[in-house]
Amino acid sequence: MGKTRKVIGCMLGNLVAVLTSLIVIIPLVVLFLNSFKTAGEANKMTLSLPKEWMFENYGKVIEQGKLLSSFFNGLLYAVFSVVIVVILVSAAAFVISRNPKGINRFLYYFIISGIALPINNVALMKVLQVLHLVNTQLGIILLYAAINIPLSLFLTYGFIGTIPRELDEAAVIDGCRPGQLFIRVIAPLMKPIVSTLFVLDFMDVWNDFTMPLYYLNNSRKWPMTLAVYNFFGAFEYSWNLVAADIILTLAPVLVVFIIGQRYIVGGVSAGSVKG
Repeated sequence: MGKTRKVIGCMLGNLVAVLTSLIVIIPLVVLFLNSFKTAGEANKMTLSLPKEWMFENYGKVIEQGKLLSSFFNGLLYAVFSVVIVVILVSAAAFVISRNPKGINRFLYYFIISGIALPINNVALMKVLQVLHLVNTQLGIILLYAAINIPLSLFLTYGFIGTIPRELDEAAVIDGCRPGQLFIRVIAPLMKPIVSTLFVLDFMDVWNDFTMPLYYLNNSRKWPMTLAVYNFFGAFEYSWNLVAADIILTLAPVLVVFIIGQRYIVGGVSAGSVKG
């Protein structure tokens, strides 16, 4: 009787997972198919295959929507801000986790309080103006890094807490200095959390709309999200081109997510084997 209940529960769980997946996948399939249709066919937004595959839709979108510059802008903001976050958070989380007392404890709670606090755009604009970082690529990169540090530190701190301190002691006995201990012993074990941070922060930066809208008034510095918004305003009745534009915007995020999942699973598997 108990075994039957487990089987039924497993089947129901799988059914819910399949239905949930379809809710996400079907809109993507609709966009993908309609991105290859003519304007007349795409207006119906159906799951039917195109009568004629219009591959040139993507060429029109890239040329008329100025997506190449927007793509590299978005890539620049996402990659550099994530690299800054990963480097700073990894080092800070290690130090705080191994010595969670006094000023370290205060700094930890002070920083992670940013998870719950709202962004004050008026004050932030004043700070950027004083530092002459408004409407600059460096300014938006640093802004994204600062926004993603609190949650990233919280996750990394928890992960490093699971790494046994005995590894630190063994490395110190073997002659490792603090810097060598972090780089040679701790950093290689952080592959799963680093991959997780890269995926989460990359997706957050790539999909963000409000920060570049507020702090970048030069269209040549816009990322993909603002390029899609601007493109939709100009081609709102050409759903085939709009669909192609959205697919091109989603593609980098999907690639990063798939690659990141492989690294996360691989890192966890390797850690389990070593354990």
